[in-house]
Amino acid sequence: MNYLFDTNVLLKYLRDDTFKDKLEAEFDLSNPENRNLISIVTVGELMSLSLRNQWGARRIQRLDFIIKKFIIVDIRYLNLARRYAEIDAFSQGKLKDKPLNISSRNMGKNDLWIAATASLVNARLITYDKDFEHLDDIFVDIVLMD
Repeated sequence: MNYLFDTNVLLKYLRDDTFKDKLEAEFDLSNPENRNLISIVTVGELMSLSLRNQWGARRIQRLDFIIKKFIIVDIRYLNLARRYAEIDAFSQGKLKDKPLNISSRNMGKNDLWIAATASLVNARLITYDKDFEHLDDIFVDIVLMD
């Protein structure tokens, strides 16, 4: 199974050892048959948070250690840019062959990249963010954490 972890999940993973253990058990992160992925966008968001919040050296080392546990998916691929555009148009109710059937959704640009990445690599998107819900079962399988 492919799992792509949203930034908010990794942030909690970084901060809370109880959550870390729960997440590792629930998604069997140590199973070599599972591919545990993050977007390069998530890496950028976490590094930005570390600078803005002036994390200490120990916390930054922990962040680096955790990032290395995941496969990082880059955004340089043309097909990924196409999927980004498709999800953005869909979220605005502007995709002709896939009607939104609800009011338009303004997604953050980083969330669009993360959703497009999960969609393109056929990964379940693990998140706390309800802004992805309208994409569930259309572009990506969303696992909304409690």
